[in-house]
Amino acid sequence: MSHPQKNDPAETNLTEADLVIVGAGMVGMTLACLLAPSGLSIKVLESRPLDLSRVGEAESAQRKVGFDPRVSALTAASQQVLTVAGAWSFMRQMRVSPYKAMDVWDGEGTGNIQFSSAELHEPCLGHIVENRVTLTALYQASAGLPNVELIDNAQLISLSEQIAGRRLLTLSSGAEIDAGLVVAADGAMSRTRQMAGIAMWEWDYGHHAIVTTIKTELPNRATCRQRFTEDGPLALLPLQTETGQRDSQLSSIVWSTSPDHARELMELDDSAFCRALELAIEGRLGKVIETDQRSVFPLRQRHAKQYVKPGFAAIGDAAHTIHPLAGQGVNLGLMDAAALAEVVLQAVEREEDWSSEYILRRFQRARHSDNLQMAASMEGFKQLFNSEQPALRLLRNVGMNLMNGTPLVKNHLVQQAMGLSGNLPALARRPVVD
Repeated sequence: MSHPQKNDPAETNLTEADLVIVGAGMVGMTLACLLAPSGLSIKVLESRPLDLSRVGEAESAQRKVGFDPRVSALTAASQQVLTVAGAWSFMRQMRVSPYKAMDVWDGEGTGNIQFSSAELHEPCLGHIVENRVTLTALYQASAGLPNVELIDNAQLISLSEQIAGRRLLTLSSGAEIDAGLVVAADGAMSRTRQMAGIAMWEWDYGHHAIVTTIKTELPNRATCRQRFTEDGPLALLPLQTETGQRDSQLSSIVWSTSPDHARELMELDDSAFCRALELAIEGRLGKVIETDQRSVFPLRQRHAKQYVKPGFAAIGDAAHTIHPLAGQGVNLGLMDAAALAEVVLQAVEREEDWSSEYILRRFQRARHSDNLQMAASMEGFKQLFNSEQPALRLLRNVGMNLMNGTPLVKNHLVQQAMGLSGNLPALARRPVVD
């Protein structure tokens, strides 16, 4: 094989791979599992050291309720992708929390809208799953794949341009990897994307998000709740400690608010924070009895101006981040993984040059505009609900109530949000049952 600046393998510890995924998070591992049937040799690099037998245990052990604060609201489309990847069955053996209803209201007005799985004749609207559960399941699914190699404690320090169809990755250990395709899946601050020279659109939402797990006086009834406050949206996501449980008193929260307010909330002791949260959700779950350790992080919107270059692609947070108010961040990343896997699998089957920019642009066309539209929608919602103008406040309240009274429109929208309809990668579509 031709190679950019290739040296003697014995001297440089050079290895080869058809495809290298940088970042062993949920999106990167999903891509690796989806691509395994291609027969391509796949290496997944993770900068951190991993003990795959104890993923997430240390953090969970420090939590009062045993739940990690970072959770995702996985759609039906994401469930299908994770099923194809071989992870969903492992996730079910651990812990997933199906939710059957949603209740959204404007805390500064009278607007209210509810969604129910029963109206759609579906078993649930989606699942709340701890990120560590999804990741652990993906590691388990990948363990039996002979052409997928996970390499931890592997820090990428340089990435060459594509020369003669190959790229050279150099690791901090001195090891080098000769690859046909490099995929950045290493998060919002992706160094791999930066090394590839892909520019970003980026701006600050003016929000910080507080995440934690709480226990309430009343059970969550498998219902997601979201209140739009004057400072930003507050979401309560129902958690279950046992499969099939409907009376759990545990919920995960994502409280998006101004940086000053977030700082004030983080400085409160637990009892004061519980009281503040109880007021913010208008007592809909009774008293907030207990809160776990809180974490806070700033919210920024980012979007890559392009997703691909010759022998290179960016997916998930490495390509885009959005406001968490609709819980779509991880779902968008999983759709990226499914779309890229579909493009590569088809190209391999047709004996096309699957690492060429020409082929990779099929993935970019499939995902770039959809992700931009979602980002624009989230920005629009944020601006609409942040506005204190009386006309806009009236408009949003009338609109919510009108939609709530129009089942056909409401159910069409929620079906799209669930990934039951719309422009989906083939790997995310439910199989047709005769």
